[in-house]
Amino acid sequence: MAASYFLQIGVHSVTQSSPSPTISCVYNAPHIAEVSRITSADSVQGHSSSSSDGLTASRVLKDVHISARLMDDFLALARDNTEKDLETCGVLGAFLRGGIFHVTTLIIPKQESTSSSCQALYEEEIFSIQHEQALFPVGWIHTHPSQSCFMSSVDLHTQFSYQVMVPEAIAIVMAPTDTTRSYGIFRLSDPGGMSILKECQETGHHHHGEPADQSFIYEHCSNVYVNPNIRLEICDLR
Repeated sequence: MAASYFLQIGVHSVTQSSPSPTISCVYNAPHIAEVSRITSADSVQGHSSSSSDGLTASRVLKDVHISARLMDDFLALARDNTEKDLETCGVLGAFLRGGIFHVTTLIIPKQESTSSSCQALYEEEIFSIQHEQALFPVGWIHTHPSQSCFMSSVDLHTQFSYQVMVPEAIAIVMAPTDTTRSYGIFRLSDPGGMSILKECQETGHHHHGEPADQSFIYEHCSNVYVNPNIRLEICDLR
């Protein structure tokens, strides 16, 4: 199928109560493509899986469907920062239908970044969009511009803040310079990882102990699917 069929782009202003409206790019995908599950092996580039790659979700969770364009479009928006060795982060907004979370909105907030961290600013702008569109905060996406694909201790704390609200919340790590694994879709193990993060009061980069049940502190998601039929809206607030 011709690529142009997938790239029907429209630009419109997203109405917000606060702050002022922002311009968004909207991609309209055809409603004929099949949905496919993402496995940990999908992100491996020419290497065998590591010992933790077979991990699946530690509890029964609702499925999460993401747009086929989500990760590539985010990388394109993050390119300038990536070339400067700065992280970029975004927030995933979804609606719930038929017991499935559909990620329809990618919000790129104003942010402060270093080569190993990214902090969203003016979070009320994010909440405004989520509230107006009745979106669930089902996770986040960020880059590791010069690091491998993994969850740092800071990432784990960020993920905890999402997962404690929505158990299905995911963390997508994009690692464009990692020749082994270009991306990963992770979550904290539950109850193991969630218990560790709930009790941890440290900030910055630090060490976390192993969960009491001997599980990994985080794991690859097994409930995430690529759905080419999803219409993706991108709100870049920077």
